[in-house]
Amino acid sequence: MTDALVVAFAVFGSQLLWFGFAPVEVAADGGPDLRASYLTVSVVLAVAWMLMLDVFATRDHKVIGSGTLEYKRVADSTIRLFGSFAIIAYLLKVEVARGYFLTALPVGLVVLVLSRWSWRQWLRKRQEAGGYLSRALLLGERQKATHFAKTIMRAPGSGLLLVGALTEENKVHNGPVYGIPILGGYNDLLKAVDDSQADTVILTGADEINPVVMRRIGWELDARDIELIVAPALTDVAGPRIHARPVAGLPLIHVSYPAFEGARRWTKRTFDILGSSLLILLSFPVLIGVTIAVKRSGPGGIIYRQVRVGRAGAAFGMLKFRSMVQDADDQLESLLDAQGTSDTPLFKVTNDPRITPVGMFIRKYSLDELPQLFNVLVGKMSLVGPRPQRAAEVALYDDAAHRRLIMKPGMSGLWQVSGRSNLNWEDSIRLDLYYVENWSLTGDILILWRTFRAVARPEGAV
Repeated sequence: MTDALVVAFAVFGSQLLWFGFAPVEVAADGGPDLRASYLTVSVVLAVAWMLMLDVFATRDHKVIGSGTLEYKRVADSTIRLFGSFAIIAYLLKVEVARGYFLTALPVGLVVLVLSRWSWRQWLRKRQEAGGYLSRALLLGERQKATHFAKTIMRAPGSGLLLVGALTEENKVHNGPVYGIPILGGYNDLLKAVDDSQADTVILTGADEINPVVMRRIGWELDARDIELIVAPALTDVAGPRIHARPVAGLPLIHVSYPAFEGARRWTKRTFDILGSSLLILLSFPVLIGVTIAVKRSGPGGIIYRQVRVGRAGAAFGMLKFRSMVQDADDQLESLLDAQGTSDTPLFKVTNDPRITPVGMFIRKYSLDELPQLFNVLVGKMSLVGPRPQRAAEVALYDDAAHRRLIMKPGMSGLWQVSGRSNLNWEDSIRLDLYYVENWSLTGDILILWRTFRAVARPEGAV
């Protein structure tokens, strides 16, 4: 219903904006004798738009409320619809006012995404209160079930409530799986489904469950209208990289390797240039105000240049407004020794005495990071990317962590919107690797939106 209201608002609002209430016919230039008013075109366009949203499965319960796939499908269906209309109008030599389309398309797309985002916030609140959750049972070997449970429970918003687990017979009495009670062995599945009132069974993997048993389980769950989910042994791989292809009755899963060259790299760089330029213009008065405040806060420079490690391990000077006293770096080692964290990564000082009162304020609202927009503009950083780290922190990387260096560090990233300075080392690296492995422009836009919200409600700012 919300989609229908948004589509009607975009299409008929565009018609009203350009033509008012007067009936206007579409012009034809030597093509078929098609006589139609813009009202007819608007009705056809609105109906087609709703159909395209349905064809692209934008309201599929499997994508509603989580991840970026829902937004991507909304964007794809909208853009393809208007592309198809443009081609049809060209082939039939129908002159449709460009402004009519150029208003309806972006307005409709933006409001559609905002409406989906609003529903997502509503859904999150209901799920936090225990509603709209799938009651799920884990079925599989203890080690694999533990990994799945740990991954799901540290990522809120999955829509899954893990109510129990079924594992190997000889390990049933070994205690809960990551806090989830063991309800029995594999043969107790149907009884456990009934007792726990589960509506979903998640197969995490088990050598004892052969294809014949798996097929029988599927039939029995289908008879009870229980959803079956098979969790492959893949970690931190987003949906767009996964492609299912049935071969000889086998559901094969193809996993695309992450690629960040060619068009994808050019797209991200273009987005960085346009975005940083716009943000510099919009924040110019703030830049001037912070410059004056920092200058008057005490001796020392206005801009602080800190060496960080960028793409492919190349060092660069990351710019910030100075938020500490002069020669603050000379005091870092002694402060870390005093709190006993000199040998740990993510070098941070608790209740840092080096921060000035002005520095405390600009850090709280991340204003000290605004000069990094110039790092982005010249190509040393991105608006969104892995966390920029010091050489001493990079020296602690293992082989897996080095993969984060294939992309430029970002002013913001998954680490920024998932806890900011409260993240530990392992979570920081995990989020950076997930971002690198699954980068998308849609994901960047969503991270920036969440960043603006996090800055407006600062908690744990660095």
